[in-house]
Amino acid sequence: MSDTPAPDIPDTPAPGTRRPGGRTARVREAVLQVAGDALAEGGFELLDLAEVARLAGVGKTTVYRRWGSPGVLAADLLADMAEQSLPRADTGSLEGDLRANARLVVRTLTDPRQGRLFKALIAASLCNEQAAEALHRFYAVRVEEWAGCVRDAVARGEVPERTDAHDVVAAVSAPLYYALLNTGRALTDADADRAADAAGTAARAGVWVR
Repeated sequence: MSDTPAPDIPDTPAPGTRRPGGRTARVREAVLQVAGDALAEGGFELLDLAEVARLAGVGKTTVYRRWGSPGVLAADLLADMAEQSLPRADTGSLEGDLRANARLVVRTLTDPRQGRLFKALIAASLCNEQAAEALHRFYAVRVEEWAGCVRDAVARGEVPERTDAHDVVAAVSAPLYYALLNTGRALTDADADRAADAAGTAARAGVWVR
């Protein structure tokens, strides 16, 4: 974890964000920023609440009282990331929407900070129940957000009735996460488009009809 102190927290949130105002919100924002940096730099096993409090300029008692454990802090970080994530696309076609989803996943996983952060949390989820639950909740929120693209496609007649929207969205990101964790090569927009097109083709063929 870096020893650089957390910057002063502005009273006014950046344009386009949805963070509430007030001291409590600013404390949470500072703590989550430091926690995310710690996860990206050192992994879940080095996420220490006392050190997070010090770097965030927040009282240790406040951090322990609000979060209590690294697992709970990681869960809140992922909940915040899910809340701040971009809304789903509405391009007017299933192909366009799924490609937008896939490209957003690729941008996230190739981001120097976010990519390492997700790798750390995925690794932690294999041995820490709280980290696993946090990841499950994060993906449930994001998949539900993008499931609307598939429901719209059903309404337009692009895919069969009773297509499971969640399965289609999950099928878009699954090969991208596999590549991230198993191949070691950098993901590209071509990978994103290929994953989206494969999921869309399968959806139109009725693979995920329930």
